[in-house]
Amino acid sequence: MIRLDNISKQNGVQLLFIEASAALQRGEKIGLVGPNGAGKTTLFRMITGQEPPDEGLVLVDRGVSIGFFSQDVGEMAGRSAVAEVMDGAGDVSTVAAEMRALEADLADPDKADELDALIERFGEVQARFDDLGGYALEGKAREVLAGLSFSQEMMDGDVGALSGGWKMRVALARILLMRPDVMLLDEPSNHLDLESLIWLENFLRGYDGALLMTSHDREFMNRIINKIIEIDGGSLTSYSGDYEFYEQQRAMAEKQQQAQFERQQAMLAKEIKFIERFKARASHAAQVQSRVKKLDKIERVEPPKRRQTVTFEFMPAPRSGDDVVQIRGVHKSYGSRVIYEGLDLLLRRRERCCVLGVNGAGKSTLLKLVTQTTEPDAGSVTIGGSVKMAYFAQHAMELLDGDRTVFESLEDEFPRANQGQLRSLAGCFGFSGDEVEKRVRVLSGGEKARLVMARMLFDPPNFLVLDEPTNHLDMATKEMLITALSNYEGTMLFVSHDRHFLSALSNRVLELTPEGVHLYGGGYTEYVARTGQEAPGLHA
Repeated sequence: MIRLDNISKQNGVQLLFIEASAALQRGEKIGLVGPNGAGKTTLFRMITGQEPPDEGLVLVDRGVSIGFFSQDVGEMAGRSAVAEVMDGAGDVSTVAAEMRALEADLADPDKADELDALIERFGEVQARFDDLGGYALEGKAREVLAGLSFSQEMMDGDVGALSGGWKMRVALARILLMRPDVMLLDEPSNHLDLESLIWLENFLRGYDGALLMTSHDREFMNRIINKIIEIDGGSLTSYSGDYEFYEQQRAMAEKQQQAQFERQQAMLAKEIKFIERFKARASHAAQVQSRVKKLDKIERVEPPKRRQTVTFEFMPAPRSGDDVVQIRGVHKSYGSRVIYEGLDLLLRRRERCCVLGVNGAGKSTLLKLVTQTTEPDAGSVTIGGSVKMAYFAQHAMELLDGDRTVFESLEDEFPRANQGQLRSLAGCFGFSGDEVEKRVRVLSGGEKARLVMARMLFDPPNFLVLDEPTNHLDMATKEMLITALSNYEGTMLFVSHDRHFLSALSNRVLELTPEGVHLYGGGYTEYVARTGQEAPGLHA
């Protein structure tokens, strides 16, 4: 359906693609992977015709419809979320817009003298809307939005009043409702809660078109895709199978390449030693010449590319008391919406408690109560003895000063630390060399998240409260964070929609439901096995 034929593309001084080729066939569900900046978004833009390749061809079969979801959703305002989603569905959305305008005219007393003509036109438009499946389409649009956790109120409210994350979901819903022949999805799993993520996973598994997507959520990727295309060093390499199989294949290929490289290096060293030893002897001149020619003709094996990886290491944190947080009889409401009535909870030292609950159940509110960034209406929240807390909030990155450099941001936080310590800290979080001089405003979401973590963890806390810490992190950084937190000696309370993160780090589950709070001993994996569901209110 789509073919990339010997494409080359340069972005400034960076060579993104060098005579690279790949194909997307009917029914294939492909994960596009590669390090940050490798050219994944550029590839999408070339397929959709927004950017041409410098050389080579992008071939799309005649009549193939393409839906492209990107992180840049543009402006949305002035109509309901349902209308915005239906607007992506072609002719039917134009007819729906005329129908809405006619409804307004029919209700307008100033147009009473045009009533007969308006009624006649409304009848024609309504019949056309019905023929195009408009009434069924609205139902489908609502179904998709409900799957992405929209309430009826949000569906019918002005889309302009929604936050950026919810507008992303509206843009995603447009593509899903359109059901094109090919879907290109750039990070569709960002900004989704666990329930929406699992709903999207099931939707995409049942979608019969072709799919090309990027995602930093390995579990999500694993369950949907049947092929991987990797961008690395300007080339495109295809692997059949899911993400896990790709990782195994890649590791095996790297191992083989390393062994080949080492064998060739040993052979070359032996040949060079012979040439050096006998080049001055006339009796060996012919042999030396033949070996020199042989060496010139040998195709050199390159060592496997070493991926730059970030490693976090926690300094040992001071020990806290055994009772870290005690919540007694807490009531909390926002206006008429009651979040908690008489909440009791005790979190003990070294517990790693993940918080699960449907949208609006009060996950972030619980974290705000524990960190005392919001007050309970009644009841008490008591922090235990010797507890030193650090809180990663969803808006933490917005609080960074855009005019400061990475280094200055760390220096502001730790004025007593010396330059060497701060540079070493920055390096641990992926800011090496000149990168510490980058201004905060030019950092990507992932870089900002790493900077916030560096500021949190230099002076180690013994109680970590994390609200969606992996939202902007790529897979490699996420793996490093999981490794570091696995060795962390302190207590954790966290919310995450990343199932790999939940499984790897939790040893206790706190489930918030309309019936009350349920505590499960054992981590997320045991919770899924015991309840038969991956998230509250959803069955596996």
